[in-house]
Amino acid sequence: MQFTPTAIPDVVIIEPRVLTDDRGFFLETFQTRKYAPVGVTAPMVQDNHSGSRRGVLRGLHYQIRCPQGKLVSVLFGEVFDVAVDLRRSSPTFGQWVGLTLTAKDRRQVWVPPGFAHGFYVLSEWAEVCYKVTDFYNPECERTLIWNDPEVGVRWPLADGEAPMLSPKDAMGLPLSRAEVFE
Repeated sequence: MQFTPTAIPDVVIIEPRVLTDDRGFFLETFQTRKYAPVGVTAPMVQDNHSGSRRGVLRGLHYQIRCPQGKLVSVLFGEVFDVAVDLRRSSPTFGQWVGLTLTAKDRRQVWVPPGFAHGFYVLSEWAEVCYKVTDFYNPECERTLIWNDPEVGVRWPLADGEAPMLSPKDAMGLPLSRAEVFE
């Protein structure tokens, strides 16, 4: 297993060792002892699985009083995955990192608590699975607007078209008005 810090070192790309033979493949998608050295130490309490069609953007989501770390992987298709640092005390506050995750490469990304997270679907259909370190709490959920110029995420939008958003995601707040972590 290979762990690679991104431009924001707390966000880590995880490349599992994939064993293949004539029958197919096998890989570990999580193991506490192997993931702990890169900061994945809180217990995982919930698994989430979503399916979305091309052009859907989900996010940028976070929970303000019940922050969730997220271990994200793609089971089918391809997405552009983004994490935005919302920890005011961090030297990378307000910065973002993005990477392409695919079912084919089987990479994962660790998004620690204190970050907003979202993804944009690049393939015709994608299924994203993520383990989280705290339970979903709708009263704590917040959304950072996907296109805040202060953050400046460079989404790879298909043909430059606006993404498909949920009503909640369309009402996200810019960083200047968002609740953030200390």
